[in-house]
Amino acid sequence: MKLYIMVKNPGKRKELMTQELWLNEVPNTLREMITGIVHHSVNAFKDKQAEQSLIPYLTEEDIKASANNGKVGFGTIHDDRQPDEHQAVESALLAFSDGLYRVFVNEEEIVQLDTPLVLTDGDKVVFMRFTMLAGGLW
Repeated sequence: MKLYIMVKNPGKRKELMTQELWLNEVPNTLREMITGIVHHSVNAFKDKQAEQSLIPYLTEEDIKASANNGKVGFGTIHDDRQPDEHQAVESALLAFSDGLYRVFVNEEEIVQLDTPLVLTDGDKVVFMRFTMLAGGLW
């Protein structure tokens, strides 16, 4: 199943990231969708860790694409520790439960992890990421 994943911050018109994502199984709940996305992300990270170039270089297309995301770099990962998929899923589900982000499917907010989802190929999923404010009460 193909989904379009967007990550946004409230109050900003431009997305932080937009990505086309292929899931092997159609998720039936928000919990299953988040789990599938986290598994996909962890596997992509592991693949990126495994590929090493002796002489890294950037093409003009790479530079333009990176500039649109706000950071131009070689994408080198210096940490060789392997991520724990189970812990990553638990952290993502806890962050949702704690209100650190909200999820919208085709502009409709999904508020419960076990709410049944009806997804079709090509749906747009938005993760609205919230920033915690620093400081104290005066």
